[in-house]
Amino acid sequence: KIFKAVVSCVGHDGTIYIIPKSFEIELNKLMTEIQSNFKCLGLLEPYCWKKGEACVVRGSDTMWYRGKVVELGVSTLQVQYIDHGCIERIPQCHLYPTTLYNDIPPFCIPCQLYKTVPIGNFWQQDAVDCLQELLTNEEVEIHVQELPDNPWGKLSINLYFGGMSLSSFMAYQKYCIAEDCQDISKLVRFVCVYVPSYLLPPLPIPGHTFPVRVTHLVSPKEVYICLDASTNPTESPTEGDANCGSKLDSLDEALKWCNRSVESFPLLTHFQTEMPCLVEYQDGLWYRAKLLSIEEFDPVKILVQFVDYGSFLVVPTSRLRHIPHYLLKYPVQAVRALLAGFKPALYEKNVKRIPYSPEWSVEALWAMMECVEGKQLSASVLAVSPEVTISLYEDDQNLVHMKLIEMGLADLDE
Repeated sequence: KIFKAVVSCVGHDGTIYIIPKSFEIELNKLMTEIQSNFKCLGLLEPYCWKKGEACVVRGSDTMWYRGKVVELGVSTLQVQYIDHGCIERIPQCHLYPTTLYNDIPPFCIPCQLYKTVPIGNFWQQDAVDCLQELLTNEEVEIHVQELPDNPWGKLSINLYFGGMSLSSFMAYQKYCIAEDCQDISKLVRFVCVYVPSYLLPPLPIPGHTFPVRVTHLVSPKEVYICLDASTNPTESPTEGDANCGSKLDSLDEALKWCNRSVESFPLLTHFQTEMPCLVEYQDGLWYRAKLLSIEEFDPVKILVQFVDYGSFLVVPTSRLRHIPHYLLKYPVQAVRALLAGFKPALYEKNVKRIPYSPEWSVEALWAMMECVEGKQLSASVLAVSPEVTISLYEDDQNLVHMKLIEMGLADLDE
């Protein structure tokens, strides 16, 4: 049997929940009926819930859904949305027991990939993340291969998205082993896949003074800082790439190895915001970066940010390559921070200003650069939310911004 379906959810164990397109009208009718029958806030008085008990769940969108209690708890219950597959912890006040719809089978079908064995015999977290990013709410084609032994078991399927076999794609990404794999190496570059992200370094506790270097200035108030290695050592990855071995104990060593073999990494052929990549800098070396936006179209040029420095650059696509997985295991070296304690001075109208930050004068930017460029400084974290905010000190423990205030380029901000 072959049919179209929408993937409603991918479970934490890699189970793929699908809703056949032919079920959509009946599911919408049921949802409309549930909304008309339940207009309360949920069960407010105490109730002795049982595992497996049917209920309706008030979702985050304020809609009511059919549910089933799968795990009991003190203040929350683990509940499965039986028509969508997803499992969430729900406060008891958002549930209501009911037997109204027990005679209607669930609209979603749990599935597993046919003759596909995940690495380690269970789907690893990065593979589940990939499946969720790739499939959730997407329309796919289902080829049924085997029925389950019991009605509540998983349907064994071949799943195709954009004409491509999911089993073959996951095997190509080294997440599993699959029989009868397609040769999809030429198709993969057209697929919008799960985009991994860089790790962020842990920051010292607020109030603690620690050595830093300023690696990039956006404005006198907004900087990128690099923590001293002794304060925040870069640990080697827990999982190295098989080709680089276990000798790459630091990011610098990993990048040196990477630069020696950079020609083996394919050029980027699809682009997504925040996508990690390798970028060739003006010195001919390749550095870690992330994509920000397309700046020009003929020819295509991309705005990137170097994550270990904070600086920005517009480059052609010929200077962008896929980043090897092991380089994502090292935290980024540059942290964006706002400097506390000062604000822009009031300027006359004819003062030359920073185009993208017009509250500051260009002279103030140059003065701040002289204060921080190439110098060993120290900092103290004042806040980490909503943005990292620090006090920045010179080696004599004087606040860096005091020179700008003395020059009349900034005012104290209490």
